[in-house]
Amino acid sequence: MEITSMDIGTYLENLEETRRKDLLKLIDLGKNITKKEPAMWGSIIGFDNLHYQYKTGHAGNMPVFAFASRANAITLYLSYDVAAYPELEGLGKYKIGKGCLYIKKLEDIDWQVLEKLVRHAVDDTYKLDFIKRNEE
Repeated sequence: MEITSMDIGTYLENLEETRRKDLLKLIDLGKNITKKEPAMWGSIIGFDNLHYQYKTGHAGNMPVFAFASRANAITLYLSYDVAAYPELEGLGKYKIGKGCLYIKKLEDIDWQVLEKLVRHAVDDTYKLDFIKRNEE
C-alpha cells in the first residue's frame, strides 16, 4: 500500500453528511494519537508511514492507524489481531475482522473506549520488531 496524491477534502466531500462528520472526528483522533497529519492511502485515510517486513520476506508499507468509509460501515484498520484487545468489551455495537473494526456510525460506540482501543493498537504496532518508520 502506498500514499496517493488524492485530496482528503475531496474524498470527504463525496460522503453523506453524518458519515463525513464521523470521519472528521476520526481524523482528529488519529492526529491526536499519532501526532501525524493524515494522508490518503488509496481510498483509506491513514496516519504515519511504516514499513513492515515479515520473516518470510514479504514486505510493504502501511499506516499505523487508518480508516475508510465503506458501503456498510466505517472500517478502522488497527492491528493484526483486533479480537485480542480487552477494550472491545465496553465499545458498543461493532463487528471485527482479523485486523479491522467495523462500525456503522460513531454514535453506536463509546468514544472514550474507542480512543483507548486505538491508542493501545497504535502503541502495540510501533513495538513490533518487523515494523520501522519510513523516512519522511
